[in-house]
Amino acid sequence: MGRPPKPNFGYVWTAMDEGTTTTTSKALFSFGVIADIQYADLEDGYDFLGVQKRYYKHSLCHLQKAIQEWNGREVQFVLQLGDIIDGFNAQYKMSERALETVMKEFQKLKAPVHHVWGNHELYNFSRECLVHSPLNTKYLEDQTLLSSLINNERSTEETASECYYAYQFCPMAKFRFILLDAYDLSTLGRDTSSKKYQDSLCLLRQKNKNKNLNSPEDLVECQFVQFNGGFSQDQLSWLDKVLTYADKNQERVVIVGHLHYGSYCLDSHGVHHLTLEGIIATPPESNAFGTIYVYNDRMILKGSGSVPDQEMVYKSHHYNSLF
Repeated sequence: MGRPPKPNFGYVWTAMDEGTTTTTSKALFSFGVIADIQYADLEDGYDFLGVQKRYYKHSLCHLQKAIQEWNGREVQFVLQLGDIIDGFNAQYKMSERALETVMKEFQKLKAPVHHVWGNHELYNFSRECLVHSPLNTKYLEDQTLLSSLINNERSTEETASECYYAYQFCPMAKFRFILLDAYDLSTLGRDTSSKKYQDSLCLLRQKNKNKNLNSPEDLVECQFVQFNGGFSQDQLSWLDKVLTYADKNQERVVIVGHLHYGSYCLDSHGVHHLTLEGIIATPPESNAFGTIYVYNDRMILKGSGSVPDQEMVYKSHHYNSLF
């Protein structure tokens, strides 16, 4: 469960150079990115700390504008990076209706949508429910020998309460996208009798001595809070197999997960980390989504509203990229 704090946003890592060569070729393909819609039929409110304002109803308007732009740009697909509806829906028994409302908007999109699961999905639904919901887009997985071999290696005895939601797809040759389950190890959405629930709760209590396990107060490792999550060894082993295959076949890889608050970083290994601002915290006069254009030598994010543009140039001697 060793993830950074504030786990509510879509993120991207990409191994690239800091070169400044000009891209003159036409984009190979493009895709849309959006995070933290957190729709609810509620008046504006604030986050659990009472600091950040949240625009529950208006998030739907932002989504509508994003879909309109993506349809005009003819993107190949869209990454919905988690927290599609807000946890308040569960409190008011509005989860199913809220999800139907948002999915009706996504049905207007001409391109397929890949859905990531965040903590708010798990506030509203159990994992068993999510597996049978429109938010399970594993049917879009690349049905190659690679995926067949990897899937066959997963335990056939693994129940729905213990499984993880992760898959990969290939929008074109030499580019592979991987969606990870950032709440694989978590108490959220899992049956209390499951091994992963018990293991996650045990680890939380070891690392977090607060009565409220959502509180980071006095924590040395502030990621150990209940609204956070982590990866099981099974999922990491699966990821390693996909990346090994990608390395051998000189593929560029985009890894998609769930994190919060917009930011960008190029780490010491030449890997680009990108997170998006959340729709839920975006006032009506702005927006927060993006379109990423993929070229032979780089990816370029064209942001809307509070999402800034970002150029990410591939590192010449590496192929793996991480979102």
